Amino acid sequence: LVYTAVAGNSTPQLTPNQLSGHVGKVSAVGKVVGPIRGDSHSPQGLRFGLKNIKGTSAVVPVVYRGDTPPELFAEGRDVVVNGSYTNGRLAGSGILTKCPSKYQAASPSA
Repeated sequence: LVYTAVAGNSTPQLTPNQLSGHVGKVSAVGKVVGPIRGDSHSPQGLRFGLKNIKGTSAVVPVVYRGDTPPELFAEGRDVVVNGSYTNGRLAGSGILTKCPSKYQAASPSA
């Protein structure tokens, strides 16, 4: 594990505003922006945008081809997209949805 990280074979995890100037494999963490179009099994892929979860950022276009996205995948959902970033576009090969509600404090009872 240490050798992989030291040898430069690890995949960086970046937000959409950090992708500029990066080329190659990446795990992009962001919020899904619609419209969501297409199908992950078609040659055109599933298309959507990705922006920073907090703060402002440009929307990075994503073309995802692969397994059917997780059931919780939807506009406004926080996700991690694994893939390759080139020419201002993320070619996704894997999607993980994040579930922020699990980690929010419970509201106090009245």
